[in-house]
Order: sequence, then C-alpha cells, then structure tokens
Amino acid sequence: MPIVTIQVTREGTTPGAASLTTEEKAALIKGSSELLRDVLGKPLDSTFVVIEEVDTDNWGGAACPCWNSGAAEPHGRTDPLGFRAQEDDMTTADTKRHGKSRLHPRPDLDVRSTWQYAVAGLSASLVGLGLARFSYTPLIPALIAAKWFGASDVVYLGAANLAGYLAGALAARALATRIGAVRALRAMMLLATLSFFASATPLSFTWFFAWRFLSGLAGGIIMVLTALVILPHTSAGRRGIVGGVIFAGVGLGVAASGTLVPLLLQQGLSQSWYGLGLLSALLTLASWWNWPVEAKPAATPLQEAKHHRGSLAARALLLQYGLNAVALVPHMVFIVDFVARGLGQGIAAGSRYWVLYGLGAVVGPLVTGHLGDRSGFGPALRAAFLIETAAVLLPTVSTAPVSLIVSSVVVGAFTPGIVPLFLGRVHELVPHSLEQQRAMWGHATTSFALFQAAAAYGFSWIFAQAGSDYSVLFGLGGAALMLALAIDLGVSLATRDR
Repeated sequence: MPIVTIQVTREGTTPGAASLTTEEKAALIKGSSELLRDVLGKPLDSTFVVIEEVDTDNWGGAACPCWNSGAAEPHGRTDPLGFRAQEDDMTTADTKRHGKSRLHPRPDLDVRSTWQYAVAGLSASLVGLGLARFSYTPLIPALIAAKWFGASDVVYLGAANLAGYLAGALAARALATRIGAVRALRAMMLLATLSFFASATPLSFTWFFAWRFLSGLAGGIIMVLTALVILPHTSAGRRGIVGGVIFAGVGLGVAASGTLVPLLLQQGLSQSWYGLGLLSALLTLASWWNWPVEAKPAATPLQEAKHHRGSLAARALLLQYGLNAVALVPHMVFIVDFVARGLGQGIAAGSRYWVLYGLGAVVGPLVTGHLGDRSGFGPALRAAFLIETAAVLLPTVSTAPVSLIVSSVVVGAFTPGIVPLFLGRVHELVPHSLEQQRAMWGHATTSFALFQAAAAYGFSWIFAQAGSDYSVLFGLGGAALMLALAIDLGVSLATRDR
C-alpha cells in the first residue's frame, strides 16, 4: 500500500511553534491526494498520506497518524483526525501563513458528478452543433420541394449558420464575462431550441435567415464555453475521454441527420422542425441543473513563466486547427455527391456513406479522447494528422467500396474527434489559467470557422474550374493536413532546441 510523506517546515518560525491545526492537516492531505491522482492519471484507492512536521516541540519530528485517501477506510478504521475532508476549497497551511499556496487543491473530482457534467456538455453540443447545423442538410431537398425557398436561397441560408457560428466564437468570451459561462450555455441552448420552432413557419427569407444565423451563433458560443466549464472539474487523467463525451453530441447530430430527420419528414416539413425543437427542448431541460459551479479564473506566476515558451506553439496550434477544418470540407460537403454523381451510384448509395460518416462521428471523440489521455495530446494529435491524411486521400487512390467505407468512417470520426485532442493540447500549453484557456480556445474556434467557411466556398469554385474533378478536392484536403503535421513537427523541434 503506497505511503506518501509530507514534511512541513515553518518559514520564519522557531522550534516549538504551534503544530498544524486540524483544518490545515486536512487541506494538506486533500491537496496531496488530488495532486498525486492528477500526476498518475488514475484514482488512488488506498494511499496513506503522512504529515511530518520538522522542528516542532509538539510533534517532536514524528509523523502524524496516517489517513487513507481512498473512498473506503480499511478494516473499519475511522479517520484518525476525527473528520472527513470538506468538499469545498480549503487552503493549505502555507497559504494561511504566507498568502500563497504550493499545492493547489481543486474542487472535489467526484466521478459521478464528472460524468453528469459530461452528459450536460453532450446535450449542449448535440443541440447547438449537432442538430442546429447538421439537421439542416437533409432538410434542403424538402425546403426546395415545398417551395419554401429556391435552390439558390438554401445555399445562403446554410451560409447564415456558418456566419452565426463565427460570430458566436468571437462573442463567447464577452458573453461569459458579462453573465457567466453556465448562464450563457443555458441561454444558447434555449436560443437554438427556439430557432427550430421559429423555422417551422417560413414568414420570409429574412425571417428564416435570421434564425439560421442565431442558431449558428448559439453553436459557436456553445463550442467555446462547454468544455471550459466542465474540464476544470475533471481530473487530468480523464480530460480526454470527458472531452470526447462532450463532443460526441456533434457526431450524434450527424447521425440524426441521416436517420431521424427522414423519419420526421414523413410527417411533413413543419412537423420536422417542431420535432427537432421538441427534442432540443427536452435535452435543454434535462441538462439545466446538471452544469457544474463555474470555476473562477485565477492567474498564477507559473502561467506567466510559461507564456513566452508556449506562445509559438499556441500560434501554430491555431493555424493547425484551421488547416484541419479545410481538410474536413471535401467529405463534409462533397462525399455524397461524389458517390452519387461522380461514381454514378445514385443518391441512395451516397446517403449510405453519409450514414457511415455519421456513425464514425459518434464514436470518434470517445476514441481520440481516450488516446489523448493515454499518450498525451501532443503525440496523439500527430498520430491523428497521419491517420486523417491517409483517410482523406484514400478516394484519390481507390474508389472500391471498402476504401470508401474506411474513408467515410475515419474522416467522420475525426470531424468531431479532433476537437478533444486540440482542446487537450490547449490545456497542456496554458494549464494554469482558465481565462487564457478560454481566450485560446475561442481563437481556435474562430480559426476553425474562418478556414472552414473559406474552404467551403473556395473548394466549390475550384470544383467548377477543375471540371468537376473530385480528386482535386480530396488532394487539397490531404495537403492541408500534411502542412499541419509539418508545422507541428517544426514547432516541436524549434522549442526543443531552446
């Protein structure tokens, strides 16, 4: 059974000074236990923490009785200090004496609460990103057939959501500062829900455009804030998988766009919008009280010491995230059309590959998040670039069914699956400042939105100029990923030489 000994020295005091109080011992025990749990990346079920006070008369240099840091106390022993550690934040003895802490205890990282928060995050990403964005794609033919809008109008309506997403990424930090991140998330889930109900009645093009913009705005704010509210309450060893659960909501939205929406359309176009609104409302209600108490941003000297060293890697990460967005566009926009018209297999065959894309998107964040927890987010990100590059380029090498299946599933997995890897990398680069994490993740989301919108329109123009050659688009997507990998390796070598 592991035993950890903590030696406590009194700076500026003499032997014979008063020993630690009961509260101070509890703070040291709790802080050291959580610190070890974060470092080792796994729960410590049976670790004893021993406090040894140096040069004190009361304890004579002897160690205090041991306390079990696990949830269960062995052999029916009671806590020798006579109490259990409080769940609220407690300061260490060093904090009380010198105004600063060497250990940084965090709020209780209860496993059940962690997954409760993660499910709330999943609900938010499903509402604001999965449904608000991806459910629109299978509704486009119905919108045209019902003569709600013309073929050219629906393109601009799709662009309205992308524009709103960019605006949301830019506005997220300011909104969180003004009303709080949790309140902002609840408000954006309500706004996205309201947009579904409002879209059931096409009063005018302007009306519909405004609500598509607002649904995108909600998605952008949700993307920036959700994980940054939840991950501070998650141990370091679980951040990848928890981030994966949060952004699996995006994959569920992709899957729903190919399964649920066609079923709703059998009831009518307006009824489809009402059905999506009802589902969104239920998810909003179910998650309403499951958000954690928002962590307050706090600056530390360590954060400032690492700022210069991490700035180059941080800027590179923003560019890499944007390049990854470019690489996703060929499959997100053109894969169905490539199979249906480019290969002459028809719309039904193209739709089947879109369903496979959606299935990959459901499991992708869970797999990549787990990989990040096990290997570190930097190495996991490089491995992801390699695998994703091969999957994006695969249709240029072979159009056999097996190749297209692998390509659709893998790229679908990385569409939301790349998010927990980049988010985990943000936490590695700026680990000690919630405010800097919010700022950097907001910039990353903005970069993603800008590059994705530019690529969507740019690839459409290139496609027309290249005589409808789909291989050019997949080649450009693969090239973007190779550039992202090259930047990552270059930055790694540059920072290592310093």
